[in-house]
Amino acid sequence: MSKRIVSSIQGIGHQFIESVWRLGNASRFFVLVLIKSGTSLRRFGLVMRELYYTGVLSLTIIIVSGLFVGMVLGLQGYETLQKFGSESAVGTLVALSLVRELGPVVSALLFASRAGSAITAEIGLMKATEQLSAMGMMAVDPIARVVAPRFWAGVISMPLLAAMFSVMGVFGGYLVTVVFIGVDAGSFWSQMQSAVDFRFDIINGFIKSCFFGVAVTAIAVYEGYDAPPTAEGVSGATTRTVVTSSLAILALDFILTAFMFRGVS
Repeated sequence: MSKRIVSSIQGIGHQFIESVWRLGNASRFFVLVLIKSGTSLRRFGLVMRELYYTGVLSLTIIIVSGLFVGMVLGLQGYETLQKFGSESAVGTLVALSLVRELGPVVSALLFASRAGSAITAEIGLMKATEQLSAMGMMAVDPIARVVAPRFWAGVISMPLLAAMFSVMGVFGGYLVTVVFIGVDAGSFWSQMQSAVDFRFDIINGFIKSCFFGVAVTAIAVYEGYDAPPTAEGVSGATTRTVVTSSLAILALDFILTAFMFRGVS
């Protein structure tokens, strides 16, 4: 019995030490990507090419998801507010829910599952097929040529996708509450306009999406670059990207919300 307890404690300690080592390696890799980003910024065409794969190709899932999330918010908000005779405030509920929380968070989760996993798989396959090693043999830095453009493409595209998600969500709420249910359009838009503050709502939501973009893309490029050069290793790295990114998004959302909206009425 004592041997089992000792073995369990040793296993927990081993996992903790491995996690600390991975965190340190990931931090060092992140700093290295920032240092070697000069090539990407000077040759911005590399970033623009990756923007298409990470941002433009993610538009479909972002637009459709935002539309349906807004429609559900409008329907549920109307059913709830109707009990208190405040159904005209449904526009405020939809807009604040999307701009403050659901827009940045849900779009980041969708971005991690679609673009983040694709980035990890692509870099991991390039490592497995020795393309990164071949670049090093030709005196081409793979971090500057492969990793950094994908990192900056994700950082740039994430806030834009979150804004698109929120816009489509508000439109979905408008369709359900005004067009289908019959809420007054003037009340819907006027109360939304008076309640949504540019500084505390829109800007803070934009800052959240920027943090999420940095976290998701940094995790994706690190997992791809650190993946074992096997099919099993690449698949495991892709899974870790989605899981770790999702947990990082939710943790960051709590921390940022605690700082941004503290004391805001």
